[in-house]
Amino acid sequence: MRYTERLAEAEAVASVGSKGASYDNAMAEALNSLFTAECIRNPVMRPKGGWKSVVDVEIAVAEYIDWYNYRRLHGEIGLVPPAEFETNHGASQPVVHYRKNPVLTEVGSN
Repeated sequence: MRYTERLAEAEAVASVGSKGASYDNAMAEALNSLFTAECIRNPVMRPKGGWKSVVDVEIAVAEYIDWYNYRRLHGEIGLVPPAEFETNHGASQPVVHYRKNPVLTEVGSN
């Protein structure tokens, strides 16, 4: 409910499908376009003569994902890789201690 209310506050509109369906898949589309351009269609990534097999594509995808998450310097987050930013962010958050509640071990009636 909050999600729908927040979208209404932001005046977001459905990008595809019927009303109330997916509101926006732009980030997924952008990532897919970026991946296609940087990995699949990039002559530097593609072996000379094209991909020989599905295994070649799988290896290239794994290498691209590793680079994208662990070595790519992202300008919007201080020129650090996304995985490093995520780790640093998590470490900077206060530890939340939750009250321990006893766990019910027996279920049933007498």
